[in-house]
Amino acid sequence: MRKILLVANKKQGAVLHGMLESMGIAIIRENAEQRIKRACKDAGIDVIVFDDDSYRGRDKSLRSKILGTLKRSKKPFIISSSTRSLSAVRNARDAGAADFIYKSYNHREFIARLNAVMQKKTRITCIGGGTGLLHILMGFKEIPQSLLTSVVSTSDDGGCSGKLKASFGILPPGDIRRSLVALSDAPEIMNQLMQFRFQRGDYFTGHNFGNLLLTALTEIKGSFSEAVRTISDILNLQGIVLPVTDEHTTLCARFEDGTVIKGESKIDESEGKNPDLRIIDIWHEPETGATIDAFSSILNSDIITIGPGDLFTSVITNLLVKNIREAISETKAKKVYLCNLMTEPGETANCTAFEHVNEIIKYLGGDYLDYVIISNTKLSRKSIREYARKRQSPVKIQDIGQIHDITRAKVIQADVGHATELVRHESDKVKKEICDILRFGRNGKKAKKSKG
Repeated sequence: MRKILLVANKKQGAVLHGMLESMGIAIIRENAEQRIKRACKDAGIDVIVFDDDSYRGRDKSLRSKILGTLKRSKKPFIISSSTRSLSAVRNARDAGAADFIYKSYNHREFIARLNAVMQKKTRITCIGGGTGLLHILMGFKEIPQSLLTSVVSTSDDGGCSGKLKASFGILPPGDIRRSLVALSDAPEIMNQLMQFRFQRGDYFTGHNFGNLLLTALTEIKGSFSEAVRTISDILNLQGIVLPVTDEHTTLCARFEDGTVIKGESKIDESEGKNPDLRIIDIWHEPETGATIDAFSSILNSDIITIGPGDLFTSVITNLLVKNIREAISETKAKKVYLCNLMTEPGETANCTAFEHVNEIIKYLGGDYLDYVIISNTKLSRKSIREYARKRQSPVKIQDIGQIHDITRAKVIQADVGHATELVRHESDKVKKEICDILRFGRNGKKAKKSKG
C-alpha cells in the first residue's frame, strides 16, 4: 500500500488529512523532528507533504532542520503554504521540494498535483490562448502518465468576453472557457452547453453560455479563480486551468507607422488600418503579475509549450506578465515554442518562422527555448487560395540558419498541421512530437536532432 508522510501540527494537519484519506492510502502524521527523521527512513513512504504553516512563527531553525531532513531523505516532498509570495515558491524549490501548493485548497487540484509527484508523472504546462491552445490541449490530454496544466491569457476585451468584463468587472472568460472544454471529461452535452452561443434574444444574442456561467460563478464564489475551479470540478477536468493573472490590464500595441492601439480586440481587427503593417512593440497597461499558481506550475514543470495562437494577442500577451518570464527563465523544464502555420494580417503580415521565433525570444527577455517546432505540412492549393482572400499566407521557413543564429534551441521541422481548408495544428501530430521530446530529450538523454 502507498504511504504519505504528513508533516504538520494537529490543527493544520486535520485539513490535509481530510483530503488525503479520500485517496485510500496510508497516512503517517508526524510533527516532532526526531519522529520525522525515523519516518523518513520508512522505505514504503512514497511522498511527503510538509505544511509550512505548522512551523510559522516557531523556531526558524526547527523548520530549517526538518526541511534538511526531508531533502536528505531523497524522497519527493511537497510544501503547502498560505504564504502568498513568489519568493516562497522559489524558496521551496531551492529547498528541494517537488512542488509548492498554495492554500486555500481545491480538493481536485491538490490530489492531481500530489498524484503527479507521487506517481512521477510528466508535468506539462501549456501557455497560450485562443483556439490554437484548445486544439493542442485536446491532443496532450491523451499523453499517458502526465498532468496537464493550461496557463491562459486574460487580455481579451472583445465580443461576449468584453461585454461581461465591462458589465461585471470580471476577467475575460472566453479563452479560459476554451481550455476548460478541451480538458473536460464531462458528458458531451456539457461541452456543447459550455460552447453554446445564443443566436437570438434582445440581450443574449452573441453571448456564450459558458461565459455567462463563469460570470455567475464569479459572483457566487467571490473571485474569478474560484469560479474556474468550481466549473473545473463540474466538468471533471483532466488537468488544471489557470488564468495567467488575476489582475485587470489592457493590451497595447505600437505599429510600424507609429500608431498605438489599445485593447486586444482593436489590435486584432484589421478594419480601418493597413493590414500589411506589423506590430513593433506591445505591452500591458498597467503592468501585471502572475498568479502564484501559474508561477508555481511553470517553475515545477517538466515541459512547457508556448503557442500556437495569434503571436502577439494570444501568445506574447502571456510573456508580458513579468513573473511569467521569470518562471520560464528559472525553470528546469524543457521549453518548446510551437510556431504558427499562418500569418495574421495587421499583426504578423508576411512574417517568417525566423521572425516569429525572434519575437518570442525578445519578449522572453533571453534565449530560454530548448525546442522550436515548425510545420512543414504541405497545404492544399484550395486552402492557400482561401486564406489568401483573408490576406493570410503560410509562415515561410526560409533559412533555418537564421534561427540557429539567435537560439540554441533544436529546430524541428515536422508535419504537424492540417492540410485541408481549415489550416491549424493537428493535435495528434503535435502530441507525437512532444512525446518524442520527452522520450529522447529528458533527463539528459540524447535529444531529437534537428531536421533542419
